[in-house]
Amino acid sequence: MGLTNRRTFLKSTLMSATAIAGVAASGPGRVFAQAIAGPKTIDAPLVNKLTLRCVVDNRHDIFETTAAPAGVGVERFRLAIGEDVRKSLLSEWGLSLYMEAAAGDAERRYLLDFGLNAKTLINNLELLKIDPARLHGLMLSHGHMDHFGGLMGFLQHYGTDLSQGLKLYAGGEDVFCRRYFRLPDGREQPWGALDRREIKKAGVDLVVSEQASVVDGQLMTSGVVPRTSFEKVAPNTAVAFGAKDGLGCDASVASHFTQQELSGELYLDQHWHEHAACFNVKGKGLVVITSCGHGGLINNIRHLMAVTGVGKLHAVVGGFHLAPTKQSYIDQTVDALAALTPDVVIPMHCSGQNFVNAVAAKMPQQVVLNSTGSRYTFGA
Repeated sequence: MGLTNRRTFLKSTLMSATAIAGVAASGPGRVFAQAIAGPKTIDAPLVNKLTLRCVVDNRHDIFETTAAPAGVGVERFRLAIGEDVRKSLLSEWGLSLYMEAAAGDAERRYLLDFGLNAKTLINNLELLKIDPARLHGLMLSHGHMDHFGGLMGFLQHYGTDLSQGLKLYAGGEDVFCRRYFRLPDGREQPWGALDRREIKKAGVDLVVSEQASVVDGQLMTSGVVPRTSFEKVAPNTAVAFGAKDGLGCDASVASHFTQQELSGELYLDQHWHEHAACFNVKGKGLVVITSCGHGGLINNIRHLMAVTGVGKLHAVVGGFHLAPTKQSYIDQTVDALAALTPDVVIPMHCSGQNFVNAVAAKMPQQVVLNSTGSRYTFGA
């Protein structure tokens, strides 16, 4: 199958066999995305305290420092204590974050993304002593295997221990589409698809919203992120719209799929369905959490500041998908980020060493390096 861009084809980019290969494209994208994202505003509820725990990432350093900007707490997981000393956190190309927020007496706990493999996720949850039975909800950022790959194994492993009626929050019907990456020889390799039938069979309720939303009075989700900055979607996967043998995205659910898209061709993945998590910490400002931020780190931040009406960015955390981009683009992103004056920046996953180096040079006091198992506390 060939790759087709619905607006403008710029170029293909082959990457190593061990990396996701894809294509980069520009263009206005879907009109529906701008229409959905533009007018929606939400009241941004305050939380007194937010704790983020990195359950899965691709780096674990037992000697990583706990130094951080004032008002931000950092704890590291070093080695297993009081257990088999051979037990260790596992790291992989994937991401999972445990989010715990408190507003008054109300506490809410969520798991954002599930890494690539359930084995990694379950091992780390157990070592970090995170009890999935206490979760109030699950959130999936987008339809890439390194974010949903551990989901079904997680649901099967914990089964009836999970709260009845547990919800999985996703950002758009495109999350269910079938995705592919390109091998060095030009062949497209299937990279899986999220199966809504299996999720429902596991007793989890799916909530799909392309609008910015408030969950349980504390967690905010971005909905569709409009593309208004200089940023372009960096090389990643290709996507096939429509369903095949019951697997894929359903055109009867989302009316924005075109007949051309549903023809079976592969398209350059623009990730309109990807949504970010966000909390408004009392006395601090917004904590924006992007798992990959394919639509652009700056776009995500500006969008959430606009829809919430909160002008202070306290922290930005997560994967920023700058690893496959050029240094000039990274520098432009870092300059734009610095202009937003975050108190702390915590790069993870696909952010890339070049971004880490650049942001550390520009904002040395604001950068905190991540290590799997780390706990970050914002607020009281």
